[in-house]
Amino acid sequence: MTRPIRWDMIENNYDQLIKYATAIQVGTASTEAILRRFTRTASHPVYQAMLEVGRAQKTLFVARYLRDRDLQREIKEGLNVVEGWNAANDVIFFGKSGELASNRRDQLELSILSLHLLQAALVFINTLMIQDMLAEPEWTSVFTEEDHRALTPLFWTHVRPYGEVRLNMSSRLNLSTSAPAPDAA
Repeated sequence: MTRPIRWDMIENNYDQLIKYATAIQVGTASTEAILRRFTRTASHPVYQAMLEVGRAQKTLFVARYLRDRDLQREIKEGLNVVEGWNAANDVIFFGKSGELASNRRDQLELSILSLHLLQAALVFINTLMIQDMLAEPEWTSVFTEEDHRALTPLFWTHVRPYGEVRLNMSSRLNLSTSAPAPDAA
């Protein structure tokens, strides 16, 4: 921060801030509509007061973050999940280095929908594999409650993005623990 929070600006526009916050909360105005109104004249005093409130909230969060080790750990774990998922996206959406190569809306939409389909399929298969693993009796005594909370279907280390993949569209994947899976060479 380059300057202190201007509390006087918040105080002078407090009634208007409450009016807009209430309108958003009860649904009589959308956040986008209010911001659109103020971004035309960014020097509007109520808009400036909103920015100051945002600065105060950010300062409070940073102070809490610096003080609270559990919050730091929680945020780091969340960021690790996101980074891992982004790495998975790079693997499953690898054409043109994962970049969207077109400016055409229909092609962009098709690319994003294809990525979402691949993500959903990956999570679905991973969920089935986790369920089958947890159905085995030997895992019941191994997994603690904390281990169960840590389970996530957002893994991709078993995905082979390069190489030959043979699809047999006349049979289903055998993901149950009752029979061995066919060799997927």
